[in-house]
Amino acid sequence: MARVTVEDCVLKVPNRFELVLIAAQRAREITAGAQLTLDRDDDKNPVVALREIADETVGLDRLHDSLIRGMQKHVEIDEPEETIELESNLFGVAEALGVAGLGEDLEEEPSEDEELAEDMLSVEDEDADLAELPEGEPESFEEEAAEEEAAEEEAAEEEAPEEEAP
Repeated sequence: MARVTVEDCVLKVPNRFELVLIAAQRAREITAGAQLTLDRDDDKNPVVALREIADETVGLDRLHDSLIRGMQKHVEIDEPEETIELESNLFGVAEALGVAGLGEDLEEEPSEDEELAEDMLSVEDEDADLAELPEGEPESFEEEAAEEEAAEEEAAEEEAPEEEAP
């Protein structure tokens, strides 16, 4: 491969890494049987690809796009997915999960208002439990931690005057 060819290509594609990828893509296309835009002159496919890029006989945008498409692992398709309908009670799995079959009626789920009412009752119960705490007991972990920290500070203050003795 002639150094002149690479230097000519760098003028067209300034990033050498991108140049290598694009030239390799074109060389693969030539190997796969793509039509040559220049005479081969006993050159190998990578050299022919570089010469084509330098002479701008191939579209760089097209090569870039085909390179990206070739490296994609997942190509998104716009077709909607089909859902597969399974037997209503496949090996008893539907019964175990509480799922109704085709002919069975579903149990009515409680409405949002009923669920909110139940939640409010549970909150009121928690408030009642907090009210029943004996006096002197902390209501939360934060208060308990604050009390322990205050006790540690008092103990540290008591030890501090003993250390100041001359």
